[in-house]
Amino acid sequence: MRTERDSLGTREIPDEAWYGVETVRALENFPVSGIRARPEFVRSYVLVKKAAALANMELGALETRKGEAIVRAADEVLGGRLSDQFPVDVFQAGAGTSFHMNVNEVLANRALELLGREKGDYAYLSPHDHVNRSQSTNDTFPTATHLSLMEATDRLLSVLEALISAVNRKAAEFQSVPKSGRTHLMDALPVTLGDEFAAYATALARCAGDIREKRNDLLEVALGSTATGTGAIAPPGYRERVLMHLSHLTSLPLRPARNSFEALQSRSRVAALSAALRGLALELGRIANDLRLLGSGPVSGFADVSLPTVQPGSSIMPGKANPVMAECLNMICFQVIGNDTVVALATQAGQLELNVMTPIMTYDTLESLRYLSNFLPEFQRRCIVGIEAQRNHLIEVLERNSSLVTLLTPRIGYLLAAEIAQEAAEKGTPVPRLVVERGIMTEQEAKEFFDLLPIAQSRYRTPET
Repeated sequence: MRTERDSLGTREIPDEAWYGVETVRALENFPVSGIRARPEFVRSYVLVKKAAALANMELGALETRKGEAIVRAADEVLGGRLSDQFPVDVFQAGAGTSFHMNVNEVLANRALELLGREKGDYAYLSPHDHVNRSQSTNDTFPTATHLSLMEATDRLLSVLEALISAVNRKAAEFQSVPKSGRTHLMDALPVTLGDEFAAYATALARCAGDIREKRNDLLEVALGSTATGTGAIAPPGYRERVLMHLSHLTSLPLRPARNSFEALQSRSRVAALSAALRGLALELGRIANDLRLLGSGPVSGFADVSLPTVQPGSSIMPGKANPVMAECLNMICFQVIGNDTVVALATQAGQLELNVMTPIMTYDTLESLRYLSNFLPEFQRRCIVGIEAQRNHLIEVLERNSSLVTLLTPRIGYLLAAEIAQEAAEKGTPVPRLVVERGIMTEQEAKEFFDLLPIAQSRYRTPET
């Protein structure tokens, strides 16, 4: 064990630990979930620290030898070393001071070793005075949040584009498959199965556009604002210099906050991204619900399509197959919506010069991104790709759909059309046959008029869909 001292006193630290006294206090104070920060967030924070060290050296605010050691320590962490040295719970001190000091201590102690010093020799190289030079939790934590969310969002967007392409391919495959439309879960005018799937792809593409827009808003970062937005204790030119280095390290066109005070007070941009993920979850959940309905049966349900069987569906009923991939997607969507509720509450909980709820916003939004990014490729591969149309069944059902009479209303009027629809439903007689029996059309006229494929072809379909 070694002894380290902070402003509250001393603590014993295990010799093998690169974290220090303030991390130990956080472990004592916040034994909540056992969940640690996501790896992308650790990387993002360390990139902020590296950029700060480079900027401070250039501006003469940090001795070159010490600054270079901090940079080398940061590079080691970025390379995967010391990944077990960030144990602070995601539920922690407001604003993220606990995790921030965890990062500072790990980099300080590793830099000390690189300089031939003992861990804990903070009189020579300090987590506060050197690693944290020109910085505050209040500007670095939101900046690391933005960086990590952009990294995770880019992964989701790639996954989402692949899913949209797969759904569009199904739309093309099913474009000539007519079927009964359904409104209020009741029979309605015909569509094609391809129309339904093209609409799904359009909805997902719209969500992807919203997410991309909110992701790009995160390029504006708070770094350089220090504690309250004034930039106090940072040398002149620091904000421009540190953002230049961070942009280079991340290959992102980062921008300084338009208003540094607002950048600390408001977490609206994180909330907007989370809300866009919520919008995606709402659409994905709706699509999953549709697929569960369309594939229901196979005897007593809709049975419009068959979904791939990926595992036995019952512990008691042999041969049963369930829409498990869609069911799992529903549950993920519920969780994403719940996470967004936390983010929304945390956003409005900001007070005066700082929103201290950023840690939980960061964690929950990263988790939403992770769940969706992990599962959507499996949903695409194990569900969407293998969906098959039950073509004969669809035609059989469509021929009995009394809503076909709607096409006659310009010719015979609503009331007579309703009378024919009711008779068709009561007798189970297809509308085209009943129209012939009533003498409204000849058999040939009815055959041409009620040709199912042209009926299901929308005049509003565009080449893009």
